[in-house]
Amino acid sequence: MTHELKNIIKAYEAAAKSGLKSVLATVVALEGSSYRKPGVRMLILENGKMEGAVSGGCVEKEIIRQSESVFGTGTPRMMIYDGRYRLGCEGVLYILIEPFDPHSALITAFREHVSSREPCKITAYFTKAEQEGKGFGSVIELQGKFYPFHRDRSADHSLMSFTQELPPSIRLYIIGSEHDAVNLSALASQMGMEVVVVVNPREEKAQEHFPGAMKFLPVLPEAFPVAEIDVQSAVVLMNHSYSKDLQFLMTLYKGKQFYTGILGPYKRREELLNELLEHRPEVELEFLDTVHGPAGIDIGAITPQEIAVSILSEILLQHRGRVPVKLRDKKGSIHTTSS
Repeated sequence: MTHELKNIIKAYEAAAKSGLKSVLATVVALEGSSYRKPGVRMLILENGKMEGAVSGGCVEKEIIRQSESVFGTGTPRMMIYDGRYRLGCEGVLYILIEPFDPHSALITAFREHVSSREPCKITAYFTKAEQEGKGFGSVIELQGKFYPFHRDRSADHSLMSFTQELPPSIRLYIIGSEHDAVNLSALASQMGMEVVVVVNPREEKAQEHFPGAMKFLPVLPEAFPVAEIDVQSAVVLMNHSYSKDLQFLMTLYKGKQFYTGILGPYKRREELLNELLEHRPEVELEFLDTVHGPAGIDIGAITPQEIAVSILSEILLQHRGRVPVKLRDKKGSIHTTSS
């Protein structure tokens, strides 16, 4: 959910430039089941526009209605939404609605923290009663410092609290420049992943050819910045070239990525790995465990868009320690606790 907070801050900055006030709604507690879990947020602007969502759409209308008093008085309030008779989920949502007016120091620190690829913590203070409260509010911890979401208000730490740790977003390295790489970049960015596209510098490609790409790297395999790959990163080789994939593998085995996807059949993967071991016998088993080829899960994908869905599904499965299963066959909670 780190990417959702990024979008909220971006929307807030645009609204502030236009002189519009902003209010933040956060699900801070839940009894029963719900479409989304505590920690989800949405920003409501003074003109009625929103960024983000806390449900499938039913709760938002009531949040907008109750946010009117927060816009008017500047005092945070708690809202309770009982979905047992109105939603498909049998849950009661406790939602904190507070003015969102962070100091510029928070925004600067947040961007620096996101770049550091470190998790951050947000704590919300509230009571489980539908009422206003000057001590209600949220605080974010960044690089050892605490920043309130409202620059002129301090939260009452004696109240109930909900603390959420937001891990860094998944960073996806797409190595290749063909049509399927374009589709993967677009869909991955929509899912909140930080997309880095890697292409051969001799190709006539630029960042604008890849929708949603955060970074564009025209580099040869030997110049690839493998040291930048962390444990929250995934890599997909999409060169459609055996020799190019092999050259990148001979660099990628030093990375810390949790997922290494290779296009093509099982036989191609085995040939690539056998040749990699011939050239780099020091390759460790931990790296080989990250390799998935053919990349993706079997959903009968045919088009580039469907292949992108297949690959991204496998990346999420690997990242969150899940195995493919139809939800209708699953007992118990269908949600993961990962963000």
